[in-house]
Amino acid sequence: MLWTALSLCLLLFAGSAAAAEETAASVADPLVAPHDGFVDEETCTSCHAEQAAAFAKSHHAKAMALADDKSVRADFNNARFERGGVAAEFFRRDGRFFIRTEGVDGRQADFEVKYTFAYEPLQQYLVDIGHGRLQAFDVAWDTHRQEWFWLGEGSKARPGSTYHWTGPFYRWNRTCIDCHSTDPQVNFEPDTNGYKSSYVATSIGCQSCHGGGAKHVEWTEAKSRGSPMATMPGLGLATVNQDTCFACHSRRTKLLHGYKPGSTYLDHFSPALMRPDLYFPDGQILDEVFEYGSFQQSKMSRAGVVCGDCHRPHEGSLRVEGNALCTQCHAEAGPDRFKAFDPRGAFDIITHTRHPAGSAGAQCVNCHMPERTYMKVDRRRDHSFVIPRPDLSEAYGIPNACTSCHEGETNAWAAKRMDEWYGTAWRKRRTVAHAFAAAAKNEPNSIEALRAFLEDRELPAYVRASAVAEMARVGGAAAAADVKAAAEDHAPIVRLGAAEAAASLPPDLRMTAIDTLLKDKTRAVRVAAVAALGEAQSELLGEARRAFGAAADDLKAYADANADVAEAQARYGLFLASRGDMDEAERTLLRAVALDPTLVGSRINLAEFYRFAGQNGKSEHAYSSAVEAMPDSAELRYGHALALVRLKTIPDAVTELEAAVTLEPGNTRYRTTLAIALDSIGRTEEAFSLLAHAIDRQVRDADLFGAAIQFGLKLGRYEQTLSYAEELARLQPDNPAIADLLIALRSQAGHGK
Repeated sequence: MLWTALSLCLLLFAGSAAAAEETAASVADPLVAPHDGFVDEETCTSCHAEQAAAFAKSHHAKAMALADDKSVRADFNNARFERGGVAAEFFRRDGRFFIRTEGVDGRQADFEVKYTFAYEPLQQYLVDIGHGRLQAFDVAWDTHRQEWFWLGEGSKARPGSTYHWTGPFYRWNRTCIDCHSTDPQVNFEPDTNGYKSSYVATSIGCQSCHGGGAKHVEWTEAKSRGSPMATMPGLGLATVNQDTCFACHSRRTKLLHGYKPGSTYLDHFSPALMRPDLYFPDGQILDEVFEYGSFQQSKMSRAGVVCGDCHRPHEGSLRVEGNALCTQCHAEAGPDRFKAFDPRGAFDIITHTRHPAGSAGAQCVNCHMPERTYMKVDRRRDHSFVIPRPDLSEAYGIPNACTSCHEGETNAWAAKRMDEWYGTAWRKRRTVAHAFAAAAKNEPNSIEALRAFLEDRELPAYVRASAVAEMARVGGAAAAADVKAAAEDHAPIVRLGAAEAAASLPPDLRMTAIDTLLKDKTRAVRVAAVAALGEAQSELLGEARRAFGAAADDLKAYADANADVAEAQARYGLFLASRGDMDEAERTLLRAVALDPTLVGSRINLAEFYRFAGQNGKSEHAYSSAVEAMPDSAELRYGHALALVRLKTIPDAVTELEAAVTLEPGNTRYRTTLAIALDSIGRTEEAFSLLAHAIDRQVRDADLFGAAIQFGLKLGRYEQTLSYAEELARLQPDNPAIADLLIALRSQAGHGK
């Protein structure tokens, strides 16, 4: 009887009442639209009231909302914020919320707040700047301190540039849409660089995780009638698993439009590996990477722990508060489910925590899931479940929970305490930090240690994937055999690491290393493989060439899914150029520039494409246009200088090289190139002084010394040149040519042998 009542309730709501509610919602929020396979969210709550009530308390349910008196948490009572050149006024008018600030044209204007974005510890506000572009304003509200603050760093960005609040980085349609609403559709329009974005519900809802509910409604109707369709697998809903969570809780690249719950994560996304700009050498979070990469490193993940073991899926809260959450498994009588990994033991006791019971120091998470702050106020816990290692902190600057909590104490103090409490065995625990720290410094000796990780099947697959990618980046050809071995690994993420690693190999070695990955069953692997093999495709014949073509279609789907992302278009444009499709490559690279005119990488890609195509005039013009838009980019000034050299306009090239050196005085490549250019137009004395100045400032670069020696010999400065040659000999002790040079210079300088 209960089921019949629920079914009747759903059927009634799915009829005329549902239509009325959907119409009301659409009027209230113009972005709400019906999508195939989905129903109005109220249809779900009409029968699942208990779950809906629990979910309503969560931050997920408040991820985005129409701006009104209930949803807006900030002070819009004529409040003013001003700091570092960023200024804004927040006020109300006619019951609506406005921000007065600098617009895309640099002029002051009033912008209406359309939506709130997030709930706490900060809330941002979305503004429509035209053509459907919703921008997240970069002055946000701190819900704890009850004050406005700026999300940016350094100096204020120029209007319309990448990191100005009106630029691509803060564009909701491009950067945020996938994870804050229910079944969001970007609907980018390339002709206008505008959007007709839509979603089923303004915020995250039931169907964000359970998938479209239309089949489930059909199932309930069939159930009420006793129809055979009532045996539909999964009750007509998608299977909710970790991939559903990781689709948003990860640092990743989107490969396809429209991820649906129940789909395989690696067929829709390519996750970032343990790059040194994202993670500390021991795997702790550095940049904002969310949870996927950290959790994949953990013993918890390998043991089979899933998000729902710790988190209530509807409330978004922890299943148990305090240490009781961890002692569900980490107790003297652990659950049989994880017996193979043996999580048993006595841990919630003072002889382990060494802090008074109930204190902050006695909480498991404070030692094993340390927090790091993002977006200036948002503290997030590391999910790799590390053990504090103050010795690694001393060696590599890695954070540890001891000194993070005990401010003012040293790593040496923390290490001594741990020795007193636990003996010294903790210092000998296996760590990946030494190898990844060495790789981050491009040290060749890191390769052997990373190779050992790759071969160790006891290590998490995510770590092994990261190891092979770093090996190839540091060692190039020396890692070719390892890349090939990783390409045959059973774990898809390791094969992805191999495909990404192949891009660091010489083109002639890539094919034999990863040609099998073109037909890999995992889309992320195929996309990375075809991108890496673009330059080597001429070697392909028969079946291999067909596999390359199919994988190229996957790469095009990635480009289509990211049609509004300049970086993705630039990447695809370079791939097209490698295939010889020069016309389409040019159009795609030009589109990348149009999407984000202040993105230096896209500008350089376009200019270098023209150089590669033998169009030096167009290359110089592309650089010139870029410099006009971004005159403070040393990289662009340097590239423009080289383009001018190719056109044999050396004096103009010298002017650009001087600008590059002024902007980045510590860049030895810029300085050395300028010196060579000065020498070529008879200004050898200036060239020599330019290099001598850098050497006097203790710059130690072999190319710089080599050029200084060349000019010193030309000028007859034998004594000074001898000192440079001696320094170069220390940098390159096995170079016989330098030894011969030293003999000649000592003779010229009157030093004998």
